[in-house]
Amino acid sequence: MVSCGAFHSFLFEYDTPRIVLIRSRKVGLINRAVQLAILAYVIGWVFVWEKGYQETDSVVSSVTTKVKGVTLTNTSTLGARIWDVADYVIPPQEENAVFVMTNVILTPNQRQGHCPELPDDKTECKVKNNCVPGYVSTHSSGIQTGECVPYNGSIKTCEVFAWCPVEDDYRVPKPAFLQEAENFTILVKNNIWYPKFNFSKVESWRYRSTGTVTLTEIPPTVCQSTPSGASTTRTLPTPSRLATTSVNHVAEFAKYYKDSNGTEARTLIKAYGIRFDIIVFGKAGKFDVIPTMINIGSGLALFGVATVLCDIVVLYCMKKKHYYREKKYKYVEDYELGVSETYGTNS
Repeated sequence: MVSCGAFHSFLFEYDTPRIVLIRSRKVGLINRAVQLAILAYVIGWVFVWEKGYQETDSVVSSVTTKVKGVTLTNTSTLGARIWDVADYVIPPQEENAVFVMTNVILTPNQRQGHCPELPDDKTECKVKNNCVPGYVSTHSSGIQTGECVPYNGSIKTCEVFAWCPVEDDYRVPKPAFLQEAENFTILVKNNIWYPKFNFSKVESWRYRSTGTVTLTEIPPTVCQSTPSGASTTRTLPTPSRLATTSVNHVAEFAKYYKDSNGTEARTLIKAYGIRFDIIVFGKAGKFDVIPTMINIGSGLALFGVATVLCDIVVLYCMKKKHYYREKKYKYVEDYELGVSETYGTNS
């Protein structure tokens, strides 16, 4: 019966809002305060801060880099040697990045064979029984043969089958091998595209470690229809770091060749340097009627919150809540059935 009554009420009853004017300073101030807060939110946050009147799009970017510079080194191992871009940029091309070598450990003329391992706690030996044939540790340069051979006049180490002589990376050159890297120039070309607005732009800049950044942009005539908000962010290291750092990034590779006897050999290169990661992010906005009208409509709809809040205060929180409830709600029977009796107040 209860469910039938509820269904009957749902099907045959209709409610319509009733306007009641309440003369109360407290409720009036609450209503205006909530409306003012909603208005400040719509204007300040939605339209001014979030730019709700704009249609937005995220950037699609493609970055290319080029490094310029030549330096000279003169060591007892290599003698006088010129280093150009092909030597110190590793690899030659990367996606949105460039690695510039500032320090290096070279192990030339390596050939596969048997030689003593670098001395450490696990490779030093006194007798042959200290070495395990086939043993390979995390830091091994090769596979142990089981022999204990002299490393120098005072130390013996286990023999390994590896590229010999093994690399000695315990001593990193100080100061940095390529100190002149601080005078190199990095050219960066950034191609940006906003698909929604069919807008593209090319931005390029040149950076020297002395702290000079030169921007070269396209002519202003091409940028007349630039959507507002387009941006590019760039962060470059301080000049002093270029010459002194040696642990920012490490790349190890080898250059292979064959000697006059046809034996394969290689020069092992362990390069230390700086890796520039170029991250491009941006957001463009352009005035559009549709998001503007949507946000205005949403803001007007929010003003209904003030009415709901004031109703809660009046009907549930104030001392005369029963009196206000009688004034707000009025129950009327169906006039067409001949019943004119009214429940509640006639006001």
